[in-house]
Amino acid sequence: MNKKIAIIGGGNLGTAIAEGLILSGFIEPQHILITKRNVATLRTLEEKGVLVSNDNAEAVKFADLVILAVKPFQVDDILGKLQPLLDENRHVLVSVMTGISTSHIHEVLKKKISTVRAMPNTAIAIQESMTCISARDIGSEQLNYVKEIFSQLGKVVVIEEKLMDAATVLAACGTAYAMRYIRANIQGGIQIGFDAATASLIAAQTVKGAAELLLRKNTHPEHEIDKVTTPKGCTIAGLNEMEHRGFSSSLIKGIVASYDQIAGD
Repeated sequence: MNKKIAIIGGGNLGTAIAEGLILSGFIEPQHILITKRNVATLRTLEEKGVLVSNDNAEAVKFADLVILAVKPFQVDDILGKLQPLLDENRHVLVSVMTGISTSHIHEVLKKKISTVRAMPNTAIAIQESMTCISARDIGSEQLNYVKEIFSQLGKVVVIEEKLMDAATVLAACGTAYAMRYIRANIQGGIQIGFDAATASLIAAQTVKGAAELLLRKNTHPEHEIDKVTTPKGCTIAGLNEMEHRGFSSSLIKGIVASYDQIAGD
């Protein structure tokens, strides 16, 4: 790809995006410019050939696609300074900031810049993110390019922007929910006889395998559950006990509680 990418904000998310794109071979390192006040912390990326700078204006002039990976409270000030440099006929703006709508971005810019809102999760660091994206004022070719970018970093789904809060809960908060389940699985494994390291390996790989079954075979969870539940077996005994204790209802209530919290902000 010949397009150049600027990443405004060289924190954990910004650097994970850069590292993932390089590792995938999707783009040459010299076609990425990433910014941060303290560029010394970007030395590892610089050694890989990525351009680094503390000048956001330089980054916008360099790039065709600009990824905003800054804190939400910084966005108005940063966009205000970049507004004269952003070209409606050239640039695509991608925001990975939580809670900042494309409408807000356009109001600040007072321009109809092609804008994409993307919500990855922390698994982006190992190119296994679930990224939800929505867009406005953008052509199909530009949108497909953004989808290609995040496809190098995991799975991508295009949704309506009104579902972005829900996507944050299901995909981003969902990582923590899954981790809590794995932790409980490890604790149970220790109680029935495994050492912590072995229990951790078994629990994590089992969850990874279960997820891959759904992704690769495109089946429903209950279909896969039926394969391992035999009459009077240990699996159905465990599942029924969990349900009696409120396993599914607790998880659903937790998801709704997280949504109510983010939607109420």
